[in-house]
This record gives sequence, C-alpha cells and structure tokens, in this order.
Amino acid sequence: MFQLISTAFITMTLFLRTEMHRIPITFLEVAVWVVMTYYVIGFDPNIGRFFKQFLLLLFINQMASGLFRLMAALGRNVIVANTFGSFALLAVLVLGGFILSRDNVQKWWLWGYWISPMMYAQNAIAVNEFLGKSWRHVPPNSTEPLGVSVLKSRGVFTEAYWYWIGVGALIGYIFVFNFFFTLALEYLDPFGKPQAVISKEALDEKNANRTGESIELPSRGRGNESRRSVSSRTLSARVSIYESLVYSAWLRLPPEVDSATRKMFIEEVMELVELTSLREALVGLPGVNGLSTEQRKRLTIAVELVANPSIIFMDEPTSGLDARAAAIVMRTVRSTVDTGRTVVCTIHQPSIDIFDAFDELFLLKRGGEEIYVGPLGRHSSLLIDYFEGIHGVPKIKDKYNPATWMLDVTSAGQEAAFGVNFTEIYKSSELYRRNKALINELCTPPPGSKDLYFPTQYSQSFFTQCMACLWKQHLSYWRNPPYSAVRLLFTTFIALMFGTIFWDLGSKRRNRQDLFNAMGSMYAAVLFIGVQNASSVQPVVGIERTVFYRERAAGMYSALPYAFGQVFIELPYIFVQTVIYGIIVYAMIGFDWTVSKFFWYIFFMYFTFLYFTFYGMMTVAVTPNHNIAAIISSAFYAIWNVFSGFVIPRTRIPIWWRWYYWACPVSWTLYGLIASQFGDIKDTFDSGETVEDFLRSYFGYRNDFVGIVAIVIVGISVLFAFTFAYSIKAFNFQKR
Repeated sequence: MFQLISTAFITMTLFLRTEMHRIPITFLEVAVWVVMTYYVIGFDPNIGRFFKQFLLLLFINQMASGLFRLMAALGRNVIVANTFGSFALLAVLVLGGFILSRDNVQKWWLWGYWISPMMYAQNAIAVNEFLGKSWRHVPPNSTEPLGVSVLKSRGVFTEAYWYWIGVGALIGYIFVFNFFFTLALEYLDPFGKPQAVISKEALDEKNANRTGESIELPSRGRGNESRRSVSSRTLSARVSIYESLVYSAWLRLPPEVDSATRKMFIEEVMELVELTSLREALVGLPGVNGLSTEQRKRLTIAVELVANPSIIFMDEPTSGLDARAAAIVMRTVRSTVDTGRTVVCTIHQPSIDIFDAFDELFLLKRGGEEIYVGPLGRHSSLLIDYFEGIHGVPKIKDKYNPATWMLDVTSAGQEAAFGVNFTEIYKSSELYRRNKALINELCTPPPGSKDLYFPTQYSQSFFTQCMACLWKQHLSYWRNPPYSAVRLLFTTFIALMFGTIFWDLGSKRRNRQDLFNAMGSMYAAVLFIGVQNASSVQPVVGIERTVFYRERAAGMYSALPYAFGQVFIELPYIFVQTVIYGIIVYAMIGFDWTVSKFFWYIFFMYFTFLYFTFYGMMTVAVTPNHNIAAIISSAFYAIWNVFSGFVIPRTRIPIWWRWYYWACPVSWTLYGLIASQFGDIKDTFDSGETVEDFLRSYFGYRNDFVGIVAIVIVGISVLFAFTFAYSIKAFNFQKR
C-alpha cells in the first residue's frame, strides 16, 4: 500500500509539472470564450458574476481534461479510449440536470445524478446567472422572482451557495481524475503483445546458432511476366499472409487465370519466399505486432511475385535489418532471381555475403555518372580486376569486403588523389562499348513484333475490384474487435443506460417537461452515438488509406472500388447497431408500439448513425491524417449541437442564422424522430395545449413533413459517402 501511494505521489508530481505548462493556455481559452459570449448573449451585467462564470468555466475545463486523460489511460487504445471517453461524457451530461431534469431522474439513477461533475457545474452556473439582478423582478400572478421560477422549472437548486458547492466539487474531481490517471499510467500495460511473429525456420536457425549446428533452408520458384516495384510496406494489418497473397493475385493476375491455378501459384510463391509456415499469421502493424520487419519485407516481395512479373525493382530491401534478417531477405531475392526473373536492387553498405549474391553491378558516382556497369564475377573477381587495372588504384586486401573497397577507391577524394576520372575511364573501356552495343540491339524490335498494348488499365473488371476490396474489408472488420465489437458493446450499454434513465418517459405527456425528457433521449443518442461512430472510424480509415495508396500505385484497383468496400462494409454493422439500440430503447422508454412509428424510429436512427460514420470517413479523406480529421470534425460537432433544434428551437434561432439549421444534419434527424413519434399526438398538457400544437408552435415540427425529412436524411448519407469516395480519388497525402 505504501509503495502504491508513493508511486502515485511521484507520478502525480511529474504530471503536475507537465500540467503547469497548460494552465496559461487554459486561462486564455476560457478568457476568450467568456469575453466573447458573456455580454453578447446578455448574461447578468454584474462584473462579479462575470468573473465567477470565468472561474467556474476554468475549473470545468480542467475537470474535463482530467476526465478524458483518465479515459485515455484506461482505454490504452485510440479506439477504446474514444469509446470510453464518449461513454463518460454521455453519462455526466445526461445525468447533469439539463437533458433530464432532476425531478424526473429515476430513483435508481439518483446516485448518478449526485456524482455527475456536470450536475455541480450546471447548478453552479445556473444560480450564478438566474439569481442575478436581471432576473429578480416578479412576474404578474407570481410570488417569487423570475429567476427562481426558471430554476425550479428545470429542477435546479435555488440557493446561492450552490455556486461554491459546484466550484468545490469541480476542484475535487480535478484531483480525483488526475490521481487515477497517474495510477493507470503506472500499472496498466498496453493491449496485446507487441512482439512480432517468429517463423519455425527462424526459430530453428536461432537455436542452431546457439548449439553450433548448421541449417539449410529451401529455395525454389517459377516463371515470369510484367514488372513491379517493391517497397517495404505490405499491402492490411488484419489479414493473414495467405489472404494477402490471394488478394494480390485476385486483382493482378489476368482474368483468364482460373482459381485453381491461382492457388497453386500462391503456394509456390509462399514456398519460394519461405513463408509457408506463417501462412495464417496476421500481418499486423509495423513495430507494434504481427510480422517482424524481415518477414514483412519477404511478404512484400511475395505480394509482387504473385503478379508474375518478369522484372522487380527493390529499394533497399535490407535497410533496418540485422545481419541474420538481411541474409534471409537476400536469400529470398536470390531465389527469386533463380526462377528466371530480373531483380534490380539498391543496397547501401552490403556485407560480403550479400554483395556476392548479385550478378551485375550498376555503380554511379555523385551526380549520376556511370563508373561501372557490368558483371561482378565469382567473389566479385571481374569488378576487382577492372578497378585494379586502373593506374594508382591499390590492390584489395585479403578477405576485405569488395563493396567497401570499391566505394573507398572510387570516392571523390581518392579520384583526385589518383589523378583519374573514373567516368572517362569507363566510357573509354571495352566494357562500355559492349554495353552500348547490347542496348542498341535490345532497342531494335525484331521483325513482326507489335507494340506493347494493355486493353484495360487494371487486370480485373470494376465489379471484381469492388468485390475484392469488400472481401478484404470484411476480413479487416471481422478481426478488429477494438473497433466493431467495442462499438456494438458501447451501443448496448448506452441503450440499457438510456432505457433505465428515461424509463417509460415516452408515454408521459402531462406537461412540456415530459416531452422535453423524451426528446432529450433522442437528442443525446443521436449526438453521442453518432459522434462515437465518426470518431472511432477515423483511425481505421487513416490506417487503411495508407494501404490504399500502396495498392493503387501497384495497379491493383482504382479509388472507387476501395471507397465502395469501405462504405458498404459499414452497412451491416451499423444496421446491427441500430437494431440493438432501437429495440432496447424503444421498449424501455415506452414509445408508441405501432408499426409505422417503430419503422420511422429505426429508419432515422440507422441513417443517422450511417451519415455520422460516413462523415468521419470523409473528414479523414480530406485531411492528411486522422488526428487533424478529429480536430476539424469536433468543431462541426459543436456547431451541429447548437443548431440541432433541441438546445435552441428553430423558431427562436436568429433569422440570419436560421439557414444553418436547414444545413445541419442533426436538425433533420431530430425533426424526423420527434415529428414521427409525437407530431400526430392529440393529447393535451396540463395547460390545455395539445402535443401536436406545441410541436408546431415551439419547434416548428409537422408530422406531414416526415417523408421529405426521410429523403433528406438518405441524401445526406449518400452525399457524405460520395464526398469520401471523391476525396480518396482526388487527394493524395503521401509523404513519398
């Protein structure tokens, strides 16, 4: 226990030192907000209440920062952390006293109301304003000030000391959240195992090195066609080695190659690059999990080989590898050459063994001028003979690396010291003349030959490209529980939470507040589950887009099939999410059990979750990475919240801003949900006003407009999906 407290204290101290640098930024943010909004909105003009609101918002800012830091530390994964953060935010806001008034909180959820930080913030900021001078006049037929009446109508405490209770509670939450944040950092490890997969051959070789035995590994392969360029990236993290090769062969081999031939070719390529024992291993993320760097490079080579190229270009295939891993990769390269293919490869500072694996050398000096172009010979004998034949070049020492010796003697300093020009020597050599003659011979087409012609840009049809991309996305989503499973679990918990919080409120229509409570459940679900969908899909699309760049550059498919796969794979998952949420919430809240109203509820929720997800995908497509996308989209979430029609009804939005109400997707969703559920209700409130008339006069909602709203909701989803597809095609944020 003492060790726990000591560790937490030390970590907390370090955290406070770091956090001190953020306090000035927090002061500036809150100051800008309060200065720009306090008097413009028309809050009480008393300067003391101005500074009290500033102080309160300062502590709210710090409390929220601590809360979300804690969620990030508990989540330990960007998707899980986003889910935890959304759940925490939803819980504290729904039980904060605004969406659901205190008087209507179910008795089994009162504990949640009392521990919600936003409840204390809500009460504090409310009493600070409504007990001010501007709200002290007593309306006709009333015995208490207007401000007190407003507070009571919303279930807010009316005593002035609740401001200081709120301030004290927020300070306490700041320390509590940051304390548990430090504990989580100290004692919670990241999800998953970061180590890479190791093959049986590599393990045998490692064990053999310990015992002094020798291991001989096989290498074999086959024929040719086309040419490809190989980089060190491989083509998604949650597909296996075998599936990666199937995917590549499916899209890159000609259509006339049948499935059986394709599978046979894939098996031979896997054996050639020594990946057969790892066929079911998932690729994983570089440096995080899955394949090691050396295995990843071999998979990259295999992915290109299944396209059956006649020539392959490799850019530093051994970079970042140790000697053993580099030897394995070069053994794969050598095996590829032995199948009759040509491999053009750049290597920096190769070892003797690696250099000896090459047949020919293309050596350039600074400026791109040729120094030597020709065969190496056995143990680089031809290369050594060529340079030793130049006057002034010293003989190579016994057992010295020919690659190192070659680079040393041809450096600019040595060239000046010898008084020679290696470029001129090469151009006057017999080797140069033979190369030029060979080039001229190969450049002359034989009689009867035809120009190279490809009938289509891609090997497969547009439909096949779409099916292949959808197949890969299906595998990626199915094997990504932190995204798909957590999203469904989050929805289930939110549905149960809403069902118990808003229990049977959908059937109560005694007064306006009952209707506000039922509408609050719709508003909270739309905004929070929708934002969660958009936030969680952004890192997924960000990772997949990097793979898309690589695969598109390799000529596997165009941008539209990729967008098709990314969009359509979301449809069934979001449908399941909607059904789970809709059935649970609809039954527990007690909305009218009619076929049409239940259908409209499911319809609007489905397309709302859909357009939020597509919006998240779209923001990634138009920005360099998912972090920037998250920042940009967050700004729109705040605007959508304000113009949703719940916080400020359309009838009360200033006329010069009302256009944005019609441009806000969330406002259309709430219109459809509320109008379809309550727009035809003839029941009367205690005041004698019918529900239908109240919705028309206060919100501007009409039941006969629901069909138009449905068309618009579908159109918004299609618009975001189309924008995502177009942006993926038009924008390229590759750094290389």
